[in-house]
Order: sequence, then C-alpha cells, then structure tokens
Amino acid sequence: MPVISLATVRQAQAETAESALRRRSDLGLGEQLLAADAVHPEALERSLAKQARMDVSLGEFLIAEGETSAEAVAEAQGRHYGTGRADFAAYPPDPRLIDVLGAQICLRLGLLPWRRFAGATLIATSRPDRFEQLAATLPAELNPAIMVICREDELQHAIAGCRAEVLIRAAETRVPEAESCRFWLRSGPRAALVAALAALVLLAALAPISVLTVLTLWTVGWMIAGSLVKAAAAVTQALALHRARRAPPHPVATIARLPRISILVPLFRESEIGPRLIARLSRLDYPRALLDICLVTEAGDAETRAMLDATRLPSWMRRVAVPDGALKTKPRALNYALDFCHGSIVGIYDAEDAPAPDQLRRVVEHFHRCAPDVAVLQGVLDFYNARANWLARCFAIEYAAWFRVVLPGLARLGVPVPLGGTTLFFRRRVLEDLGGWDAHNVTEDADLGLRLARHGYRTEFLDSVTEEEANCRAWPWVRQRSRWLKGYAMTWATHMRRPDRLLRQFGPWGFFGMQVLFLGTLTQFTFMPLIWSFWALPLGLGHPLAQVIPADGFTALFVLFIGSELVTLGVGAMGLSRAGKRGLIPWLPTLHLYFPLAALASYKAVWEIAARPFYWDKTRHGLGEPDGGETAAAAAARARVTAAIARAGAIDATAPAPQPPAINASASWRSRVSNAIEM
Repeated sequence: MPVISLATVRQAQAETAESALRRRSDLGLGEQLLAADAVHPEALERSLAKQARMDVSLGEFLIAEGETSAEAVAEAQGRHYGTGRADFAAYPPDPRLIDVLGAQICLRLGLLPWRRFAGATLIATSRPDRFEQLAATLPAELNPAIMVICREDELQHAIAGCRAEVLIRAAETRVPEAESCRFWLRSGPRAALVAALAALVLLAALAPISVLTVLTLWTVGWMIAGSLVKAAAAVTQALALHRARRAPPHPVATIARLPRISILVPLFRESEIGPRLIARLSRLDYPRALLDICLVTEAGDAETRAMLDATRLPSWMRRVAVPDGALKTKPRALNYALDFCHGSIVGIYDAEDAPAPDQLRRVVEHFHRCAPDVAVLQGVLDFYNARANWLARCFAIEYAAWFRVVLPGLARLGVPVPLGGTTLFFRRRVLEDLGGWDAHNVTEDADLGLRLARHGYRTEFLDSVTEEEANCRAWPWVRQRSRWLKGYAMTWATHMRRPDRLLRQFGPWGFFGMQVLFLGTLTQFTFMPLIWSFWALPLGLGHPLAQVIPADGFTALFVLFIGSELVTLGVGAMGLSRAGKRGLIPWLPTLHLYFPLAALASYKAVWEIAARPFYWDKTRHGLGEPDGGETAAAAAARARVTAAIARAGAIDATAPAPQPPAINASASWRSRVSNAIEM
C-alpha cells in the first residue's frame, strides 16, 4: 500500500464529511480480508459472531485469535476506508503536531498527528472506525484533518520514539506533589529525620532510664492498639464469612459485552521467569481478544530483554519498554505503561505470579455487581512454595493472616486498606483521575490504597487466589521487608503532612486504623528489642526499668504480652484454616523467631530513608519451585500450554508477524455472516 499521495490530500480537502464517507469502499473490513485471502471464511464467520459481544474491533479480534496478521488488517483497513498507509520510517512524525494533543492523549485515542502536507494534517490511526467521531473534536490547529492508517504497534513506537522524554517526565510526576512523597527530594525532610535521630541518641545518653521508659510505654501502647484492631478485624471477618455461608449464592451476572482487561506485568532483571510466566498467564480463562498483557521492562535492562528475545510471545502479549532514568521504581514503570494500555480494567501481576484460571472472569462479575465507588479489587495472595523451608512457612502464615483475615476485616470496618502489590484490578478511569501511582514511593500499593480512600473510593476483596513465590532466604527477605517498611514510613509521612485534613477525610475510626497500620507497625518492629528485654525477668536476670516500674506493672506487661501473642496465634490459625493449610498451624509458635528479622529490616529502612529514599531493593524471582516440585501432570500441562500458544499464533518477539496462508473465499460468505451476527 503506497504512502498517501498529494492528489489524495487535495481531493479529501474538497470533500465534505458526508462525501468522504461515501468515497469509502462499500466493502467491509471482512470482505477486504477475504478478497486478499488473508482470513478463512469460516474463521471470519465465527469471529464476527463472537466479536459482536465483546468490547473489541473485528480486526483486533482476528489478530488476537491468530486468524490473520496485524499487517493484513492494516492493509484491509486502508482499502476499506479508501486511504493510505503512514510510513513513519521514511517520514518521521512532527513532534510539534503531537504536542498539540499531547503524547498521552494521542496514545489513549490511538491518534498520531503525523505531518502537515499541502495545508492539511495527516493523522495516523490504528482505529479508523472511531476516527469520524474523534475528528470532530480536534483542535483547530489540526484541521483540516486527513486520516491515514497504521498498525497499533507502529503508532505507539512512533510516539514513544519522539516523545519519550515527555512521557517519562509525566510518569514520574503524575501524582500531584501535595499527595506524593517526592517532597523527600528536598534536603529538608531528610535533615529533619537525621536531626530527630541524633536528638534521640543524645537524650538516651543524658537520661537513659527516662528515654527507655517513654519508648517502652510508647511501644506497648501501639502493641495494645494493634492487637485490638487485629482482633476486631478477625471477629468482623468471621461474622461476615458466617453470613456469607448462610446467604444464597449470587445470581450469575449477565454481561452484554465483556470488557477489555489490560494486565501490567513489571519485569526487572528477570532471566529465569519467562517461560513459566507465559505458561501461567496462558491459563487465564478469558477471551484472548479482550486480554491485553503488557510486559513492562526497563529499556536498559539487558538481562530481561535477552530473556524475552528468547521467548515466544502470544499475539495478546506485548512489551512496553520504559526509558532509562535516574529513578527506577515499579510505580514509575507502571505509570509509563498505563498510557499504552487498551483495557477499561487495569490489573497488576508480578513476574512470579500464578493466578487462578477463572480470576479475570471473577473480576468482571464483581465489578459488574458492585457499587460504582468500588475502584479496586484486591485478590488473595498465597505462596506455591510455602513448605520450602522454615522461613517460607512463617511467611505463608503471615500472608494467610494478612490477606484472608486482617485486610478484609479492616475493609469491612471502614478502615483505609493498604493494597498488596499484585493481583490488583482497577477501574481505569478512576486510576487515571487519581494520577496513577506515586513514582517515588517504594510501596506504591499501600500509598494508592490510602489515596483512593481519601478521594471517596472503596476497596473490595476478590474471592480468588494468586500464588506467588515466597522469599525464603534470610537476607533477601530482610531486603524486601526493609523496602516495605521504608515505603510505609514515607507513605505515613506523606499523608500526615495535613493531619487535620486526613482526619476529616477518613473520620476518627479510619484515621485511628491508619495510624495503627502504619505508625504502629513501624513502632513495633523498630522498638521490638525493648519488648524482648522484659523476658529477662522470668529468667532471673535484671532489667534497667526494675527500679521504675512496680512489680504489679511488670505483671500487667506480661499479661499484655501474652494476650498480644494469643491474638497473633489466633489470627494466624484462622488465616491458615481459610487457606486450607492447617498443616502449618504447629509452626505458629516459631513466629517468635521470625519477626526479629523484621526488626533488622526496620533499621535498614531507617538508614535508607535518610540516605536512599527512592532506592528500589529488587527481589529476585524464579528461585523457588512449587512445593513438591513440578509434577508430571504440571509438566504435561505446561507442554500443552506451549503447544496451544504456538497454535494460537504465538510469534517470536524478534521476528516479523507471520502471514496467513492464502484462502479462497466462499461465495456464500455474506449470508452466512449475516446469520452468524443475528444468532
């Protein structure tokens, strides 16, 4: 197909919108594909019937199902609409024209103001069916506008190539500064933290007993508050589960048109996970034409790029390369990739995730029946290597309590929920309205949960499980936990810049719950050694506060300690029962040896807040196998998935798209298609 000519431009300038429509070929896209022997008639017939019930165009459906290629669809669109192809390699886009709309808007609309030619603006699009409607809203600077055709990947690569700096700057600053932790870029907050720590050390040197007493009472107070909140969440969740068992099941939702879902999978320095990731995501039971999986990588990450180059990607899975920069965080990458998404629902998976096959259908059904103020669904997280070693067992206990008891219970109580980092599904409109993720926050999930609540949105929990890899080596566990604690501290500091406003937005109970979850957690991990020190008394050893706290006070402290431990054990047992892992209950008492690692992580976090607040301490994946290793059935399933990917039109990431074989069109195609659409 030749690039659009000067004659075509002049002809189009003289035509009204109505005559331009009449100028287009009477043949539909399907007929054009048949005429070019680019699709089988029976495949087209089936596709038209299915595509009519989905939020996707015919061309996108055929490509996703492997019935034709993106290049064949673009050629057919050009013939169908009577226009030419954009050639970005020979004639690069004019960045000034892109700036009229803005690069982000161009990506969302699938429009690229390409070049000025003979007084007209050539606008490339991969969605010509929407061009007529969008053209009426274009700024005057772009009129008169002439449509030309391009593939979606061509459009995105062209915009990213000439406006990468604009897009990455937007990704780093999407969240308003008043709601972002990037105020830590200034030296003032970090200097204040260092000064506060120095003052604490000085006071401890001058009045050690007084400081020790105050810190002990402070820590015990938050321990009591945390135990009460956990107990309340557990009781609330238990009652809700009891009511749910007695209630009739939800009626099966009837959804006229299934929505498109974009899944963002951030990858960084991943060399081992590729084939397993594709196999696990291929098990998702959702129409491939409505599944838009973006593998989000850093442009300078040679390790991940090499892995993907050696991996065959299905047609519904693609790469999004994030330009390099000084800041390298997961939320920065997610913000950049958000503009490249197609779906009205945006989900997040981590590289090692193994979601339940029916998870996306559950997401669609849940959003269909829930209230509009529910902006995000949080799935349940679990581990597929929970029995790898002692550390993995304890981590599994902690996750079971957190995702199956504490978080859903708190959500029912109206406490703002800090989200988990994966198996999250957002209404895209809300996510974009809030500015996406805070690119500078290393626990962007927890921060986003609070921001959603501050803007009046709610989180609900999805009854679906994603299994992931437990970090089951001591030092990597400490590094991961230090990042979480650092992020919690910076999130708390960010939202507490205006505590009066936060109190009004959350209400007293929500405000208190937020303090317990963030400040209370940080306090208990940081000053945990103070609590341990009291266990010296039953052993007949002395204690610095023996002369300050009366004997009855020590007795009360031990009662509180035991009560807190019982709450922890009870919530853990409840979570394990819900997870079907009662075999881990005997390991509950060993949590006494597990949580000291978090104290070590808290000290690393404090140092990094002052020295490297935005450093993302990477957790390496692909090192742990599922409990019991891969069974023969699992290996066979993986082989079937690999074969299915190949049959469905898997493509080598480095090779051109395959061309379908020539097909002779059936003479009865039109009547058969009409019948299929009416079914």
